[in-house]
Amino acid sequence: MEIGDLRQVGEFSNSFLNNRKMIRSMKNPMDKCTIVSILPKEINEVKYTIEPGKFHIEPGTYENPSILVVGPSSWWREIDLDQPMLEIPTSSIQIADSVIKDYCNGMLGCNMESAMPGLFFVLGVQSVMEIKTKYKDKLDETKAKQDNWYNVLVKLADSLWARTNGNPLTISDEMRMAARSLNYDNKAWLKDFQISELIRCIGCGGMRNPEYPICPSCKLIDPTHPMAKDLKFAV
Repeated sequence: MEIGDLRQVGEFSNSFLNNRKMIRSMKNPMDKCTIVSILPKEINEVKYTIEPGKFHIEPGTYENPSILVVGPSSWWREIDLDQPMLEIPTSSIQIADSVIKDYCNGMLGCNMESAMPGLFFVLGVQSVMEIKTKYKDKLDETKAKQDNWYNVLVKLADSLWARTNGNPLTISDEMRMAARSLNYDNKAWLKDFQISELIRCIGCGGMRNPEYPICPSCKLIDPTHPMAKDLKFAV
């Protein structure tokens, strides 16, 4: 099927659903949860099978966490082509838990227990001040888990940096974020390298970091590098 055909199918499906009658369920106005983030990174989670399904969380810190209040979302159940579609509500607890788990699951270095991004949720509508006072123990626990995750990322970055002879492409933004959060400002890989800074090795043609005199692929020494004359090898 061509792309144009797929677009027509999608437009037909949307039009078909929009023309269907829907049985709306009653919403519980007290069904609210507050997602708390101390992760210094913007989060955008989109779930296409529920409505509302877009969740935006601003960057946060331990000292000033960011919050997002979520309510219930719904999906639609097909009963019969001649019958209205039935709205199936999903509680705010399930929504908040799903937003956090879907974002964290599969992230490098995260085990969802002792090492994970700093996210959690509490029941009800809570302000930042209430989170910092009523849930300080939870904040401390979350920070400890996030610091553990940061340490895992830093160790992985050190290993990748050493094994690739300083290839900046092996270092992720999360690794740099972890090092900055832990005040590891002396890490060489914290520099904001660009792909354009890599040059081709005259021996094998592979890309290498010009700050180092030896190619990590073919081990050829660049004679024009200022450090090349100082290299000493064990006999």
